[in-house]
Amino acid sequence: MRTSDVLLQRAAVAVLLLLAACGSEPAANPFDAPDADRIECSIGAHAPFARDCVVERSTTPDGLVLTVRHPDGGFRRLLVTKDGHGVAAADGAEPASVTVEGKDGILVAIGGDRYRLPATVKPTP
Repeated sequence: MRTSDVLLQRAAVAVLLLLAACGSEPAANPFDAPDADRIECSIGAHAPFARDCVVERSTTPDGLVLTVRHPDGGFRRLLVTKDGHGVAAADGAEPASVTVEGKDGILVAIGGDRYRLPATVKPTP
């Protein structure tokens, strides 16, 4: 198995654990959610990153689904994968691209939108 695959697999597990540890009950207005539910995002091809998106979690028969809500009312749904690749687009025609970003996160890109999700990436022994 390639080192990058091992890192992504470990990052996926860490994302699942970190996000599952946060409260699972969404706020009535998701933007009133505690700071722990906010992530950095860049909505649009040239937009700067800002801590403006809110993550809601729900359990489905397919697994944990993260709904990332944009400040403009848009959203993306991400399925936490069980194959070690982190997350995948849960709906829509555009696939999600996942890359490890440092020791504490992954970068998820779908179309022109990008999201920084927390993850603990452990080095390969």
